Parts: sequence; C-alpha cells; structure tokens
Amino acid sequence: MKTRVQFRLRIYRDDSIAIGPGKIAVLEAVAETGSISAAARQLGMSYRRAWMLIDEMNHALSSPAVNTAAGGSRGGGTALTPVGEEIVKHYRAIENAARLATAADVRALTRLLAP
Repeated sequence: MKTRVQFRLRIYRDDSIAIGPGKIAVLEAVAETGSISAAARQLGMSYRRAWMLIDEMNHALSSPAVNTAAGGSRGGGTALTPVGEEIVKHYRAIENAARLATAADVRALTRLLAP
C-alpha cells in the first residue's frame, strides 16, 4: 500500500475558484504544449473543459494568464503571459513551502495509518 499526501490550494474570487490545482495543471500543460487542445489531451480532459478553466481564470485576473493566437496558414497557438508564469511559479512555491512546513506532522499522521 502506498501513501500519498496532496495539498490542494484554491483561491476563490466570490464563489468561483480563481486559482486552483486544475487551472495550474492546464497552465503548465499549455506552457509545455503551446496549445489548449494539446494541453487538454495531455491532461485527459475535453478541449471545452480546458478552455473554460482558462477563461474563468482570465476573467478573475486583472491581466490574462494566457494569450491565444487564432489559427490560419501558420496555425494558432497559446502561450502563458508573464502573469500566467508568475501564477504557476508562486502556486508551486506555496505548495513546496507547505510540504516543508508540515513534513513532521504529515509523517506523524501517516505513521497512524494501518499497515
């Protein structure tokens, strides 16, 4: 049996998640693939779902996290803006800091699990 600990930070704006694990995963996949459709395929989600996550995030921010270029003879593309890059960087830094800060307590809790 393998034990896994996962921190799931979510930042809400009103009743919707402005920044959360799914949105960060989409941003990272877009950065890697340069495309919303390729990012969606990589994450095993529909294009519509990936697009909606990006759209929700962009509307919650003062400046968009993602820029898209329409297709055409040279094809389209999607890239993170500097804001998108900052969001991913800070989100992952928070996760890492939380992991480090809670390591002793997490070890104590996992020792209480059945073998």
